[in-house]
Amino acid sequence: MDPLSLGLLVAFTTILILFSGVSVANGLLIVSCLFLFVFDGFRSLELMPEIFYGHLDNFALLSIPMFIIMGAAISSTRAGADLYEALDRWLTRVPGGLVISNLGACALFAAMSGSSPATCAAIGKMGIPEMKKRGYSDEVASGSIAAGGTLGILIPPSVTMIVYGISTETSIGRLFLAGAIPGLLLVFLFMLWSIFSTWKSGNIDALNRKSFSWKERLEILPRVIPFFAIILGVLYSLYGGVATPSETAAVGAILCLIVAVVIYKLWAPKSLWVVLRDSTRESIMILFIIAAAGVFSYMLSSLFITQSIAEWIGTLDVNRWVLMLTINIFLLIAGFFLPPVAVIVMAAPILLPIIINAGFDPYWFAVILTINMEIGLISPPVGLNLYVINGIAPEIPLNKILKGSLPFVMCMVIAIILLCIFPDIATWLPNYIMGGIK
Repeated sequence: MDPLSLGLLVAFTTILILFSGVSVANGLLIVSCLFLFVFDGFRSLELMPEIFYGHLDNFALLSIPMFIIMGAAISSTRAGADLYEALDRWLTRVPGGLVISNLGACALFAAMSGSSPATCAAIGKMGIPEMKKRGYSDEVASGSIAAGGTLGILIPPSVTMIVYGISTETSIGRLFLAGAIPGLLLVFLFMLWSIFSTWKSGNIDALNRKSFSWKERLEILPRVIPFFAIILGVLYSLYGGVATPSETAAVGAILCLIVAVVIYKLWAPKSLWVVLRDSTRESIMILFIIAAAGVFSYMLSSLFITQSIAEWIGTLDVNRWVLMLTINIFLLIAGFFLPPVAVIVMAAPILLPIIINAGFDPYWFAVILTINMEIGLISPPVGLNLYVINGIAPEIPLNKILKGSLPFVMCMVIAIILLCIFPDIATWLPNYIMGGIK
């Protein structure tokens, strides 16, 4: 069987096994073992343990559990509620101000946690009931939080950017910078849609019926100082030459734990144990996927599937933007069915040489890939953020959450188009701070 036909068989088998309900990591290992045994013989399986653990033997991977601890520590406190309340008091008179408050809180929380589910849960628990109380529809209340939560994988620090950097051997610091301005662009587009949709509803007075005095607005400001201190501390550690990305993650984890313990009184051993337990569980899940995807990539390379696909795409006589459109469609479909980490570790090493040969910037492509993964987080059948919102607001049907998130999907598509027209949106900041790619 030729490698391209074999690749199609691998793809079909992988989809079939993953749809059976097997976890992503176990599914990838099953497919890898099956095809290596059938097409390469039993002896090829002897290398699998070494390959599996070899993909975990990377110092940069230590940053993943550290950033997850950041999110878990902050999620276990009233931090999300304080962020939400502070922004609400200042934006209450703006049309759609409460939605904007939630989106702003999502952006700030994402900058600390790097996790979409954590952002959804932390801001949604406070924001969705309040929006419903003030007259916003179920679709707007749930959809805006689901979309805002996706910012957690784009705005630095981002776990998915770390995984991309490790998978493609690109600079994690440069990746963080590349995601900063596009992340703010998405926040702006989300807010712009919120203002427009509120104005279009014609119910502005009802949605803005709550007001706050200047005293109430000013007294809440000290509560947001710790968040900016954490963000500045992480950024200074990383870009001030103080620490490597992995060490910076540890700095962020320590700062978040200090804020949780000192400011939010999270000093009970039981509470701290929950933070460490949940962080360990999520970290192991991500690392297991990375190791399994490494074995999967070895299988594809060993059977010459990766090389054949890259060679076939290279021989296509198509415009490079047609190629990019095809890749975007592939990533979009993959994001519908697989979590972002799985898509990145499986697809990025294969796609990166093709992207570079076509003349695209690898850091710009990381942002494009990440936004595609964001769309997947609020799109069925997987749509992780949809289920997180449904879990914290079970009274809102899943179809209403999906309907409310669709306009924000269009905002993400617009962001991808803008990035294609103006790639400097992603590349200017890293080039300015760290210099051009040599």
